[in-house]
Amino acid sequence: MFNDILDITLRSLWISGSATIISSLWSILLAYKLSRSSGASRYVIPLFEALIGIPTVLIGLLLYMILSSRGPLGVFRLLYTPYAIILGQAILVTPLITSLCYRVFSNSWNTFGELAYTLGASEKQVMTIVLRESIPGVIAASVMGFSRAIGELGIALMVGGNIRGFTRVLTTAIALEVSKGEFETAVVLGVVLIVLVVAVSFSLRILKRMYRT
Repeated sequence: MFNDILDITLRSLWISGSATIISSLWSILLAYKLSRSSGASRYVIPLFEALIGIPTVLIGLLLYMILSSRGPLGVFRLLYTPYAIILGQAILVTPLITSLCYRVFSNSWNTFGELAYTLGASEKQVMTIVLRESIPGVIAASVMGFSRAIGELGIALMVGGNIRGFTRVLTTAIALEVSKGEFETAVVLGVVLIVLVVAVSFSLRILKRMYRT
C-alpha cells in the first residue's frame, strides 16, 4: 500500500508540476503583455476571470474529443497518457495564472514603473525594476495554479483513464477507492493531497522571505 501511495503521489507531483510550469511560461508572458495594453486587457482579463471557474469535466470532454482516434490530434496517441493530463491541467490553470499575474504586473507598473520614469530611468531599467518587484506575486500565482491543478479530477479521469502505474493520480485514486468502499485508503490519499498543498503554500512563504532578505 505504501509503495502504491508513494508512486501515485510522485506521479501527481510530476504531472501537476509540469502542467504548472508549462502554463506559467505562456501565462506570465501573456499577463505582462496585457499589463502594457489597456485596450486588450479590458476584454481579455474579464474573460479569463470568468474561465477560472470552468468545470474541469468540460475541458476533459473537449480534450477527449480532440485527442481521440477520430480527433484532429488523434495521430499523436496522447489519450490515456500522462501527457494528456499535463496538457489539460495546463489549459485549466492558464486563466488563473494569467489573471493573477496581470494584477501583479499592473500594480508593479503603477507603483514602481511610473516612479522610475519620473526619476529618469530608461525603458530597460524600468522593465527590470517592474519584473524584479513582481517576482513574489508571480511565484504566488504559480503556486495557486499548482494547487488548482493537483486538486482537479475531471481532466485526469477523462483523458488519463486512471490507469494503475501509468496515469493514476491522487484525485482519481481517491475516487476509485471511494467507489470500492475503501474509505480508509481514500482518507489517507486525501490527507496526502492536503499535506502536499499545504507544504507548497509554506514553501511559498519561505521563498518570499528569502527573496525579501
